[in-house]
Amino acid sequence: MPHSGQNDSQRDDGGVVVSTVQRHRGRWRPRPDAPALVAFLLGLAGVGYRLVLTVLTLPTANSDEATFGLAAMHIATGREHPVFLYGQRYMGMAESYLAAPLIAVAGPSWPVLRLPLLVLYAIFVALMYRLTRRICSPWFATFTVGLLAIGPERVVRDQLTVVGGRPEVKPAVVLMLLMAVGLAQRRIRHRWLAVALFGLLAGLATWSDWLIVPYLAVTGLLLVWVCGRELVGWAGVLLIAGFLLGAAPLIRDNLVAPPGQDSLSVLRTVDAGTGAHPTWAARLAGGLLEGVPLAGGLCPADGCARGPALFGLLYPLLLAAAAVLAVVAYRRAVGRPAAVRVGPAAHLTLLAGAGLTLLAYVRSPLTATDPLSSARYLSVLQISLPAVLWPLWLAAAHARRGAVGVASRAGGAVAAAALAALATVSLAATVGFVAGAGGLRTEERQARRLADQVRRLGLHEVYGEYWTCNRLIFNTGEEVACAVLDGQLTPGQNRYPPYWLRVGRAARPGYVLATGSPAERRLRALLGDRAEDAKVAELGGYRVYHPETAVRPWR
Repeated sequence: MPHSGQNDSQRDDGGVVVSTVQRHRGRWRPRPDAPALVAFLLGLAGVGYRLVLTVLTLPTANSDEATFGLAAMHIATGREHPVFLYGQRYMGMAESYLAAPLIAVAGPSWPVLRLPLLVLYAIFVALMYRLTRRICSPWFATFTVGLLAIGPERVVRDQLTVVGGRPEVKPAVVLMLLMAVGLAQRRIRHRWLAVALFGLLAGLATWSDWLIVPYLAVTGLLLVWVCGRELVGWAGVLLIAGFLLGAAPLIRDNLVAPPGQDSLSVLRTVDAGTGAHPTWAARLAGGLLEGVPLAGGLCPADGCARGPALFGLLYPLLLAAAAVLAVVAYRRAVGRPAAVRVGPAAHLTLLAGAGLTLLAYVRSPLTATDPLSSARYLSVLQISLPAVLWPLWLAAAHARRGAVGVASRAGGAVAAAALAALATVSLAATVGFVAGAGGLRTEERQARRLADQVRRLGLHEVYGEYWTCNRLIFNTGEEVACAVLDGQLTPGQNRYPPYWLRVGRAARPGYVLATGSPAERRLRALLGDRAEDAKVAELGGYRVYHPETAVRPWR
């Protein structure tokens, strides 16, 4: 046995040092090795960068995010306990519940609303490091953390803006995968408790965002493979009980939902809502050339150049190559303990989750009609990042170790160049986002000045357009209520009916409309010669009107 102060290193199945422990005063204490230290610094840089963005409210807020913020305010005061986002019945409100205690203490603000998502990002990165280290290698886990630390606009918008689902379901799935791997490797002592927690996380993730269902399905299969007959008994009962508990809000709401208002019906309506029927070629082009590279952080938010778009074409090939590699590794491990076979099995789980998610994505017409906006639905592919890039890392490492043959060296050099290019292009997109953030900051300041101006004018009930209203309400802490009108000044998408009712009761409401918008032109036409007299302010691309009598053409 080593004496006091002596190091003891442990190696993984690939022969790489994965941990170091030191005996100190009679106890063994873990000491981080070089990959862990570098990963910690990279992760810290990623969290610090996002903390600055959170304080500056970058990316900018919008009315969708404001709806979650208003729900958090209502939860904090006990006024409401919503299951789904106001105005729809499929997006869970976990993010509002997480923000509610902070808002109760500090009051409503965008940084306070977003702070729980920053914590979720840090948890996700830490879990990804642990999972990648378990099923791949230490330095590749460090490289993965480095990629996750980089943050172009599309990536950080999915991570930091409170628009539902993705920030919380990603760490949940990675933790479920880690538990399955830990159960296979006999690292977890309280196995039944782990199975129950697995079910609880699956239920919560299902309630929060249905986009994660493909990953939940394949991760559940991995658990069944790991536990086998163990699930026929109390472990299985606890798994089901945990799932039902986590999904209880979803289940209860769907049981009492009116016909056609259950989550599945609403999702089908949303999916078919565009009325477009693009060809499969158009869907694949939008999904692969725009959606995948955007979600991967290789492009600015306004679209992908030809170079980064090629990664989208490469992605299915990487999926296939990684799947073949995992199958070969699994076949070689047949007959060995589950602790050895779980690595390739976990790889196949991650690849299947990515493949099913991508297939579901390209089925949607939005893939072709609006690829820039719909790319957010692919943000969950970050979960599969290590499995997808593992073949490139292995090829590069093989060449670095002096592989025999010119072809092997050339292939390794290409793989290393591809990994370096991914990191470089993503970093360049991040730098571009930061360099252009001045315009976004100006927009955010103008939105807050507009809210202050409306308050100074003494307006407490106003009409506006969708992308104005809830953002204005949140910026004023509900001092101002705003009801949504469309371009013809008829009722629009009012997610929270009490605001519409409150403004409807006002004898002399105001109107906050974008300058030159159809709604403003319609209001001026209805006011006629009184339009200029009714205009009381103009600020940041908006005009505020306060006519002597209410203009409600729908009545």
